[in-house]
Amino acid sequence: MIRQKLKDLPTQSGVYIMKSQSGQILYVGKARNLKNRVNQYFANSSNKTEKTIRLVSHIADFEYIITANEIEALVLENNLIKKHKPPYNIMLKDDKSYPFVRINVKQDFPKVEVVRKLKNDGAKYFGPYMQGITSKDILQLVESAFCLRSCSHDLSRLPKSHRPCLNYHINRCLAPCDGHCSKEAYAKQIEGVISFLSGNDKKVAALLEEKMTAAAEREDFELAIFYRRKLEVLDKLVRRQVTALPKDFDLDIFAIATNGLNSVVSVLFVRGGKLVGGDKQVVNDLAPSDEVVLSNFILAYYDKVKYIADEVVVASAIDEAELLGQYLTQKKGSKVNIILPHQGIRRQLADMALNNAGDYLEKSLSIKEREDNMTLGAIMQLQEYLGLPNMPIRMECYDISHVQGTDKVASMVVFSNGAPNKAHYRKFKMKYALGNDDFAGLQEALTRRIDELAKGEDESFATRPDLLVIDGGKGQLSSVVEILQSKGADDISVIGLAKREEEVFVPHQSQPIILPRNSYALKVLQRIRDEAHRFAITFHRSLRQKRQTHSKLLVIDGVGEKRVKALFDAFKNLENIKNATVEDLLLVKCIDRRAAENIYNHFHPKTE
Repeated sequence: MIRQKLKDLPTQSGVYIMKSQSGQILYVGKARNLKNRVNQYFANSSNKTEKTIRLVSHIADFEYIITANEIEALVLENNLIKKHKPPYNIMLKDDKSYPFVRINVKQDFPKVEVVRKLKNDGAKYFGPYMQGITSKDILQLVESAFCLRSCSHDLSRLPKSHRPCLNYHINRCLAPCDGHCSKEAYAKQIEGVISFLSGNDKKVAALLEEKMTAAAEREDFELAIFYRRKLEVLDKLVRRQVTALPKDFDLDIFAIATNGLNSVVSVLFVRGGKLVGGDKQVVNDLAPSDEVVLSNFILAYYDKVKYIADEVVVASAIDEAELLGQYLTQKKGSKVNIILPHQGIRRQLADMALNNAGDYLEKSLSIKEREDNMTLGAIMQLQEYLGLPNMPIRMECYDISHVQGTDKVASMVVFSNGAPNKAHYRKFKMKYALGNDDFAGLQEALTRRIDELAKGEDESFATRPDLLVIDGGKGQLSSVVEILQSKGADDISVIGLAKREEEVFVPHQSQPIILPRNSYALKVLQRIRDEAHRFAITFHRSLRQKRQTHSKLLVIDGVGEKRVKALFDAFKNLENIKNATVEDLLLVKCIDRRAAENIYNHFHPKTE
């Protein structure tokens, strides 16, 4: 069937979708010419990498979508990857949030702060900063040289009793909160900060030297040493000036190193004409060539980071460089050049990035292989051992926690591609299945989960699982199967993992499946089971503690659940409620004088 479909492929631009035997989406790619690109995967070529061969072995079918042009194909590919999260596409890790320095120039008296998310809010962003010169270094330099506020007060709503903080008295802030400086004077300080962050550091050096000398003359040697250290950090930054580049110039340099199976992409950041840091990441993308892998990484990187440099330098050729440049230009709103340099300072930077990628590939190889085995390799192995119709890309595990039927809860833990997806974890407080019956608790949790699947409102609940893992044996499994059948969701695979012997039970089969003790398939089941248990117990304990804390207030005359909630909303914890005066308590909504006096007298009994 595939051979015939390959012959019928069009030569237009579009997106292709590789699928497994069960119809799962394994990989999504774009192409200027669909016929040429898709045929690359199936051609008998010695140029195919081992990872491409691995992908092709799982392909049972493919689909394609023709687009009007190459840009449209690139956008559609990006959207489909984010929607389906195919296991063989590049997905940048969630923890890759790069630090930036932000100045909200729309405010009259803006503060300089470090953020990890860029927003289209009109503020000025500088960065990212990492490895060698961090955002913290930059922020401390700014705070040392310029007198700016570091507080988050709303200056239009300060109480009359407000007084300037310590920073004003030690000449670290101009105290705009108390009217000690005008908007114009503060704006000059901000102009100096922006100039410094744009690469002009001579003024900052002069300011720091001046403050260091003044502190030394006052014999405040501790402060003088502080400024000297800041000058050392500044000197380190100045020495990273990239010659032959303008000071206000930003560029990102990308390089890829591969051994045929694993790939590492290295990126260096030049900001304000200075090399301020870099990063390296092992990538899992089974594209037909390294040119496509690097192009895909750059696309995914700028989709996540948002900030696009003036110029993108690549150490080697990439797929559809002109097309990617057009897309980034549209995204940034100004011209973005993609350059493959052959000489000069850009080539030196590209070689530096390439060396970093090669070094990291050599050192991280064993770590990457172990990660692959524990995640993607584990779910592939699990599908094989259990004969699952789909690769369990999304696994959900459920557990029940309570003490003698009180504060009964259920947890739902999610693994995506064999790794925890904590943003999709969910928890349930039992509404109906009260008491010690864990079977009924599982049934309620699964009933509510499947009902939410149909609604499609919550991102996690709206995603259909490939495999449900239940902590327990035949009884727990049967109770869940009953619910899935009643809800018309019996096409979702479900298993039970019995803890004592680590036996795997599957529906309609009396004998358990014993997975090899050292198999990655068993390890991923144990990890998700233990995580579900931890998550359920943590939630149960928090509820129990909250109930016990609330019960200390419920014994007070005139205080019920509604007033307890209002008190905790206002004071956050029991200690603050204990220390509150009657007047403080009266400020809480729905607390009258009688209740306020009763609460106060309860914690402050009158002595005879």
